[in-house]
Amino acid sequence: MPISTRHPILLCLVALPLGLAISLAACDLLAAEAAVEKLDALPLRVDCEGLYPAHLQGVCLDDEGNIYWSFTTRMVKTDAQGKLLKEVPAVYHHGDLCYAEGRVYVAVNLGRFNDAAGKADGWIYVYDVENLKEVARHAVPQVKHGAGGMAWRDGRFIVIGGLPHEVDENYLYEYDRDFKFIKKHVLASGHTHLGIQGAAASIDGKWWFACYGEQLLVTNDDFEMEGRYTFECGYGIVGLGGDRFYIARGSCQKPEGCRGYLLLAEPDAEAGLKVIDSN
Repeated sequence: MPISTRHPILLCLVALPLGLAISLAACDLLAAEAAVEKLDALPLRVDCEGLYPAHLQGVCLDDEGNIYWSFTTRMVKTDAQGKLLKEVPAVYHHGDLCYAEGRVYVAVNLGRFNDAAGKADGWIYVYDVENLKEVARHAVPQVKHGAGGMAWRDGRFIVIGGLPHEVDENYLYEYDRDFKFIKKHVLASGHTHLGIQGAAASIDGKWWFACYGEQLLVTNDDFEMEGRYTFECGYGIVGLGGDRFYIARGSCQKPEGCRGYLLLAEPDAEAGLKVIDSN
């Protein structure tokens, strides 16, 4: 069985000569150094190959570094450099997405977004990572104003979505890995335009929520507000480990179509996040 270099602690232990003892602390150090090197090697920008009928809704990465892009009515898979590997049609409205345990999960709303009466029709569509074939659907009727995005952490999903204009708090819906509803969390964020579009967890226990109108919300692990910032990431946000994120942006031009791209970002005290440039 081959040993993956994505697991440097395991590689460290297996590579030891017989009879030679080494502390786990030393292996942890090697793992940390390898992780830093991997983050430092990430491209500062990744452009998704191709043009699509509707704008980008979100992105996620699998364990191999492949990128999955949701363009509202298209599901797209590229390699880590943005080269197109697979494209399939998707029902309107495919929103933000996440990767978990070998599958890609997408928040889908078939009803009305941002409706105060709750006329949404929320679903989670599940895709095979190899061929983007749909393998399952899960209803999420608790997401009252439209399922628009989702994230995964510690065996549980958080689903986010739309918001009527008169509501001054956001809602986060927690599910287990089988989409059994656990709890609705109220986020004291103030109003954000059309709710929350994307979500990501970071290894320091924080949650990052991307909103339209160049708004970024940061909470602790209990979804208590820690900051609200002006930063453009409404098309998606992905935690990469350490202190790195990919944030998604895009543009549309008729009749050609819509593009999407990722920019590498890191935490910033003033703006919440800042794009890392080459200078």
